[in-house]
Amino acid sequence: MKHSSLVAAIAVTSLALTACASGQQRRGPPAKVINRVLATAPGAAQPSALVARELAFARDIEERGQFAAALEAAAPGAVLHGRNGTVPFDALSSARPDPAKANEWGPRTVVMSCDGALALTQGRFRDGGGLVGNYVTTWVRQKDNSYKWIYDVAGRDDPQPPPRKQFEDGAIVVTAIDSITGLVASCPRRDEAVPPPPPMPIGEDGKADAQLSRDGTLRWQWEHREDGTKYVKAEYFYKGGWETAIEESLASLPEQ
Repeated sequence: MKHSSLVAAIAVTSLALTACASGQQRRGPPAKVINRVLATAPGAAQPSALVARELAFARDIEERGQFAAALEAAAPGAVLHGRNGTVPFDALSSARPDPAKANEWGPRTVVMSCDGALALTQGRFRDGGGLVGNYVTTWVRQKDNSYKWIYDVAGRDDPQPPPRKQFEDGAIVVTAIDSITGLVASCPRRDEAVPPPPPMPIGEDGKADAQLSRDGTLRWQWEHREDGTKYVKAEYFYKGGWETAIEESLASLPEQ
């Protein structure tokens, strides 16, 4: 079972108001909702900051294009996990044109180290062709307290879920409420050492890696398995023990 901190279990009002007649769409909570949560969340580790960051990133993609916005938001050494393993994003982005329609996505889980320096988001996406799936992104806090991504992986559902029921022309899609779970690692008491996370094997062939946050309260790993599965897992220290926050096994399709 996942456990929550004081700011976990964030209920974010996600306004998906679509005027079907005009085809225009607004996604994500309004700025006043985000600002209110940020103002009341204690400590440096605030899951709502990552929710706000992903929403701003999505808006930037709409305005500037998918690869230009993603490159601006990328930390040095950022990689994409594709069908053959991880690939440096700066090399990939310069070699590929933007898709005709950018991906849409929204976080469902945010997990952060105690000091807020490292975080992962997990959620759902819809690509330009209308296909859906899951994604995981790793974020690192910068010197100016902004967040940039350093790892990203996604995989489409296989099989795809049935299409949602279409509304008649002129209908208005009602407001939906999305529950976003925020998980923050426990901060150790003064002079208390965080016990190491459970041991795990890491291959030496460049097909897997694991990283521990600098405060020792969050560990994440990725693995590219022999069958092409893209595996990612995040564990965080909570109340004296280690808990699994995110675990995904994502299929690699031929074009991913």
